[in-house]
Amino acid sequence: MKNRIFISFLIFCFLFSVVVSKAFYIQVVNKGKLLSYAKSQFIREVKEYPNRGNILDRNGNPLAINVHVYNLFTIPRNKNTEFYNQLKTLSKTVPELPYQKLRSLVQHRNKYTWLARKIRLSEEQLKKIKKLDNVFVESHSQRVYPNKDLLSQTIGFVGLDNVGLAGIENSLNKELKGKPQIVKYIRDAKGRPIKYETKASELVAPDVELSVDKDIQGALESYLKEAVSHHSAFRAGAGVMDVETGEILAIANYPTYDPNQATSSPLENRKLAFVTDPFEPGSIFKTLTIASALENKIAKPETKYFCEYGKMKVQNHWISEAETHEKFEWLTVSDILKFSSNVGTTKVAFALKYPKLRETLDKFQIAQKTGIEIKGESKGILSFKAKDKVRPLSLSNISFGQGVATTAIQMMRAYAAIANGGYLVKPTLMKNETSQLTPENKIISTQTSEQMTKMLVSVVSEGTGDNARIPHYEIAGKTGTAQRVSPTGGYSGYIGSFVGFPVNVNRKFVVMVYVDHPTDNGYYGGATAAPIFRKITQYILYKKKDFAQFAKYDEKSNTKNLDEVQTQQAQTTKFFGSGFMPDFSGLDKASAIQLAEERNLQLEIYGYGVVKRQSIVPGTVIDGRASIRLQFEAPTYAE
Repeated sequence: MKNRIFISFLIFCFLFSVVVSKAFYIQVVNKGKLLSYAKSQFIREVKEYPNRGNILDRNGNPLAINVHVYNLFTIPRNKNTEFYNQLKTLSKTVPELPYQKLRSLVQHRNKYTWLARKIRLSEEQLKKIKKLDNVFVESHSQRVYPNKDLLSQTIGFVGLDNVGLAGIENSLNKELKGKPQIVKYIRDAKGRPIKYETKASELVAPDVELSVDKDIQGALESYLKEAVSHHSAFRAGAGVMDVETGEILAIANYPTYDPNQATSSPLENRKLAFVTDPFEPGSIFKTLTIASALENKIAKPETKYFCEYGKMKVQNHWISEAETHEKFEWLTVSDILKFSSNVGTTKVAFALKYPKLRETLDKFQIAQKTGIEIKGESKGILSFKAKDKVRPLSLSNISFGQGVATTAIQMMRAYAAIANGGYLVKPTLMKNETSQLTPENKIISTQTSEQMTKMLVSVVSEGTGDNARIPHYEIAGKTGTAQRVSPTGGYSGYIGSFVGFPVNVNRKFVVMVYVDHPTDNGYYGGATAAPIFRKITQYILYKKKDFAQFAKYDEKSNTKNLDEVQTQQAQTTKFFGSGFMPDFSGLDKASAIQLAEERNLQLEIYGYGVVKRQSIVPGTVIDGRASIRLQFEAPTYAE
């Protein structure tokens, strides 16, 4: 009896397991069929970024914008008469899509098929196409750069999938592309395609406003182009930076490229070498050596060094002046900078010693990235550490900018610290008018800054930088001419440079210029880069009102204007109102003639230079077409 019961129990368990297994199998099969069915109904999924953020200059001018383009596709599953009639309607609506071409595209297809990609359509065309059940429209944004090659190395460009590949487009890609919209296409129970989409919380990405001024940028690029042609140079670069906020007002290299056709341009032209390519700075580096000596109380501007008649032996190597005919004897530190003496700078560095020089260079963040918003920035090269025992020859070379490599943007930032009173500011391409002149950014004393500025003014007014002079403005700056490192090793050619700033203005800015491998019409920085500096700076001062104002003269200040003409201008209301005689003092002939024409005045001109005297006192009431005599004389500079 017990055996029967046990056998019956086993049979029951077997039958139960069979039933359960079958049910599970049916469920699995049905689920598989369901998944297979769902998969078979899925057609296409698209992740769209409807509108990439625009890129604007500091005044709201567009630099990178979007235009709408469209993709057209169909799912030719039921190719009946109605289907082909709709293709004919599409062809009539969009003439550039011939019917025969459309028919050939779908003839052997039963899955989704592209009919056209990234084409422009009018509103009227869109309305007609959307009425066609068998034609689907996908809207896309296509990036357009309305100014073509203007600022292109900074802006960068996007790829076919609207992802930034270079410049700001790349470094700020996440912010510019915004949030996606998911669009899916599936079939309903009758096999008809259905489109549904998810809306992102914010489809339009925010715009990016750069610090760059489009007008200054355009002028800067045109001057670089002229210089490359005039000097038959490999390349030239320039940048303009507000010394208080760190904002980049213009920056470029030439040759450049058109980002609307980026892939057709050489790779070399697409990079912003001003930021990415280090070079030996040459004599513009002497400013940092001398600033270090002043800051460490090793020397004063009037301290004299014997310059060995222009030639000095260091470790069996002769250090000589750039101009071999120069036979300098005793020079002050100020004169060493003014005449760009290699021997004199070496003497200063020997008195200073490398650890103190390196400490100053570290404060200026030489051989460190500035952090500007462009990928690929180079930090430069400065091989020796402060604790290293640097050989005299190496110290000599470093002191005047050889055996060290910096980027142009590093040198521009370094000079900005001299111009702004001793503060190291971070260069930025984003509009941000907040001052960076905070205590934690102070790297040299105000006294050192003022002493260096005064010496740099003498470089332009009396020394190697005379090609950078600008009428009515006090210009501080330094020329540089360095041997160019050849891509194959050794040296080949030169890089001429100039970096400086106007002193007697309310809003200070620094301009850095270099010409890489000039082969015609000179190669020294004073002949190649200084004239470009002058043109760029003149444009800003003469065309941009927020920069052109002279700084007010403060009698309580210890700072003294070196240019007596400009001190006089700064204390005088120059132009008065209509019906009054304007003040012509300090104007050159072209400016005086222009002012006279504006005020309907008749001029009598004597001499040359700038206006020193005028026959009618400024501010005098005048009627009709008055006649005035102007006496011109060469401007003088006080010591």
